[in-house]
Amino acid sequence: AVRLARVTAALMPGEAEIHGLIALMEFQSSRFSARVDAQGRPVLLADQDRSRWDRSAIRRGTEALARAESERGYGYYGLQAAIAQCHAVAARPDETDWDRVVALYDALLTLAPTAVVRLNRAVAVAHQRDPATALVLVDELAGELSGFRPWFAVRAELLERMGRQDAAAAAFDDAAALPG
Repeated sequence: AVRLARVTAALMPGEAEIHGLIALMEFQSSRFSARVDAQGRPVLLADQDRSRWDRSAIRRGTEALARAESERGYGYYGLQAAIAQCHAVAARPDETDWDRVVALYDALLTLAPTAVVRLNRAVAVAHQRDPATALVLVDELAGELSGFRPWFAVRAELLERMGRQDAAAAAFDDAAALPG
């Protein structure tokens, strides 16, 4: 996919969104070797060994992202790539620029005002501010995402961070009961 996007970018070098897509793919692929443990289980972003991330892919993503900005700012893929870059360039999870991540999600919401983007923004708000503020945002999505496993998982994690263990356990059970 990256190779095809690069071919397209060579044919249409002025098309900012192609560069945004390349940047997004480079940032996401930079973490491939750290995304699963030795048993093949997923590793959360915060728990990944960042020394295993591909620095060359991060550099290529950063270069593509620089070409993705147009006079109107970033497009849909550019915004997602800029969010991914915030994670990719942070040496440790606590060094992530959460203010920038939330601002980028705000911009993404103007282009894609979906419940999933709002859920992802709520996760960023939990890191930027606190889990209680984020939980209010997550609960506002209950009607739209009530059958969506990640909604329950995010809600469970927020409840756990707030010390509400019984409610968190119930939300984790609800997430586990939904189809994959």
